[in-house]
Amino acid sequence: MIHEGKISWRSPSNIAIIKYWGKHGVQLPRNPNISFTLDKAFTETTLHFVEKSKSDTHNDIALHFLFENQENEAFRLKQLKFLRSILPIFPFLTDYELNISSHNSFPHSAGIASSASSMSALALCLCEMEQAISDGVKRSGNFQSSPNVVTKPQNTEGVEFFKKASIIARLGSGSACRSVFPTMAAWGVCPEIEGSNDEYAVGFENEIQDVFKTYHDTILIASRGEKSVSSRMGHGLMDNNPFAAPRYQQAHERMTAVVLALRSGDVEVFGQIAEDEAMSLHALMMTSSPSFTLLKPNTLRMIDILRGWRDATKLPAYFSLDAGPNLHLLYPDFIKNEVKDLIINELQPLCEDNMVIFDNVGQGATRL
Repeated sequence: MIHEGKISWRSPSNIAIIKYWGKHGVQLPRNPNISFTLDKAFTETTLHFVEKSKSDTHNDIALHFLFENQENEAFRLKQLKFLRSILPIFPFLTDYELNISSHNSFPHSAGIASSASSMSALALCLCEMEQAISDGVKRSGNFQSSPNVVTKPQNTEGVEFFKKASIIARLGSGSACRSVFPTMAAWGVCPEIEGSNDEYAVGFENEIQDVFKTYHDTILIASRGEKSVSSRMGHGLMDNNPFAAPRYQQAHERMTAVVLALRSGDVEVFGQIAEDEAMSLHALMMTSSPSFTLLKPNTLRMIDILRGWRDATKLPAYFSLDAGPNLHLLYPDFIKNEVKDLIINELQPLCEDNMVIFDNVGQGATRL
């Protein structure tokens, strides 16, 4: 039995182009969805596990959790609930004392899919822990040089490893299943995407034109505050939303259209679908019961400025929104200088504390 180990993964956030809003079963999507994997918006998670002493007969998970180097009981309890839920998959978790530390490169709970990056990073750590315990690998590396201390398994880069990590991530946060893949990932059964599945995401980077592989996503922080309604609550409100059924049909149709645009390199069609999806997502929030909105006045001002600029310049910069107030400005690399001028001169002054994250399509999760 492995006595001790320490595993660290960095996993990015993602921005959905076709949105996932509404679920069934155990974290399964009501419609297929697809997202860009980001680069600079990420979570780094370290899992340190130590075998329990023989005198410890408490058959439960022992968890100590730090977020941003501080204890956070609410987050610890959330992680503990998740870990208990996956004990049928990872029964060995009760054999160890678990110390998890996590930090983000961006504001938590502000609508930049922090749950996607955090739960995918944790899932990757857990899947590697499982492999290490199973393989009994013993070699020098990031871990202590001891026959009782685990080092990196050799099979953490294979298709099956990331498939399982995607499944585990999905159980923690639906959109997290897409974050383990580079560039772009799709989740949910879609006839146009071979291998697409409700249980896990699949990488889509090899299907898209090169113009999308260097896409930019500049995140304009309209508000750094925590959301008034969580995504989990928002998903639940879809069960009684009168527009749920036509929304799911709409999402299927847009998924087909955006896949065609990605394969053909049509940035205008891609961008228009991204904007339509963003507005549909927030319209669903406004038509829930109870209704709510996560948009801020400066969110709408930035949208108006962007659309006016696009009409005047005819350049293909479009926006998306996650479940929050912050605008994701999507544009190809060949107009980055023109868009940067727009951001600095007109959009950044509308951001809280002038906060802008200049992000781009990224290469997925990385073992640290």
